[in-house]
Amino acid sequence: MSSFGSKIAIVLAGAMLAGCMQTTATFEKAPEASLKPRDKELLAKARYEKVPVAPPFRRAIVKYHRKETPGSIVVDSDNHYLYYVLDGGKAIRYGVTVGEEALAFSGIARVGNMQEWPKWTPTADIHKRIEGLPQSVPGGPDNPLGARALYLYQGNRDTLFRIHGTNQPEYIGASISSGCIRMTNEDVIDLYDRVKPGSVVVVLDPKQGDSPFNSKMALQGGSTMVD
Repeated sequence: MSSFGSKIAIVLAGAMLAGCMQTTATFEKAPEASLKPRDKELLAKARYEKVPVAPPFRRAIVKYHRKETPGSIVVDSDNHYLYYVLDGGKAIRYGVTVGEEALAFSGIARVGNMQEWPKWTPTADIHKRIEGLPQSVPGGPDNPLGARALYLYQGNRDTLFRIHGTNQPEYIGASISSGCIRMTNEDVIDLYDRVKPGSVVVVLDPKQGDSPFNSKMALQGGSTMVD
């Protein structure tokens, strides 16, 4: 096959996969009941554009074939998905944004700290990469950590790896130059309400995720889509 023909075949295969994901996976929004009065107040003040998440990365209940214990979190950084494991071979799948730290970290950790509308204290490495940052940013809709943050620890050591909200929802399903694992604020509130301190978090090694290239995880849906 010619180089041009190969490119056409790849494009067509990608289009078929995207279509399959949209028709076989079913999606539902994070429940409004997860939002506290303060959440509604602060989200109403958000100045970022509330861009819809692309269909393959919307919150979905999916079949789950891996063996993690219910209540665990599994992060598939390669494919921009986070799974919260449920009972009965199911999981809630969320689309995420991946940054440099997320790509650099893999392994098993635990949720060592949980914060609502956390303040952001940039690390020394972030200050080196981005000049002019303040020493600390108070919690709120303009804070890059968003509405919730889960801080991951190995033993008593903070890994500096975070799962948190975002004020840039347009990047869900993509990789950007900085940040850990970002979710929409609505999704991270939903996840936060389910997670317990000490919950296990598995961050898969590169090339170990099987979605969306393997249908076992990405292409199987659950409950009815809610607009």
